[in-house]
Amino acid sequence: MTNKTSKKFSIDFGKKEKVLNYACQTYQLSRPNKVGSVMALIRECQPKTIDEWEKWYFEKAFTDGKKPVKITPEILKELGERLHEKITEVVIPEWQAAFNDLSKEDCMNYIYNLTINRTFDGFIREKSVVNDGLTKLLPEVKFVESETDLDHAGDIDYLGFVGKYAFGIQIKPITSKANFGNYSISERMKANFIDFEQKYKGKVFIVFSLDGEIGNNVVVKEIEKEIKRLKSVGNV
Repeated sequence: MTNKTSKKFSIDFGKKEKVLNYACQTYQLSRPNKVGSVMALIRECQPKTIDEWEKWYFEKAFTDGKKPVKITPEILKELGERLHEKITEVVIPEWQAAFNDLSKEDCMNYIYNLTINRTFDGFIREKSVVNDGLTKLLPEVKFVESETDLDHAGDIDYLGFVGKYAFGIQIKPITSKANFGNYSISERMKANFIDFEQKYKGKVFIVFSLDGEIGNNVVVKEIEKEIKRLKSVGNV
């Protein structure tokens, strides 16, 4: 029996892919506030061909935000030009400086720090936010660590059970964003959050940690509303 492989339309950028991806993610040029919610759009479209998807995208896509902007081919071109500008004027000079100063000791220290120190910091941060924060503020919720084999384990740290249903919690350090209002999740995360909601019926909330405490306290009010909704859905 021969394996059936689907035709791929994505361009292979070869060795350029890493720098393109790094700069695009760093400067958030592919986020919903720039290109719209593409995963939600394509699921709504359910295209059979790439031409059908392309047509639908440019008819329906708007940037996420208070003042949505209709997305056009020109806007995507402008984002590409901005990407090139960031790479040539910022990324390359920064990387060249880093390459010139990089030592073997830096590499050894980095691996050790990443494996031991940062893992421990993240673990303690998560525990503190949940055990010293959310658990006390929301005593009716049973918080459980996300299992490692859960499909969304990389994007969801804890599940908050309200009866048989649950909402998700992702904990991020405050340094991951300078301004709460400017943070936007990636398309992969958005897709995982949608899948989680379909399975557990609850939304996913991002909680920012500031020295182990909840940095965006407004999220607690949002979670309380979700708890009430889940109770009404499940008649808990």
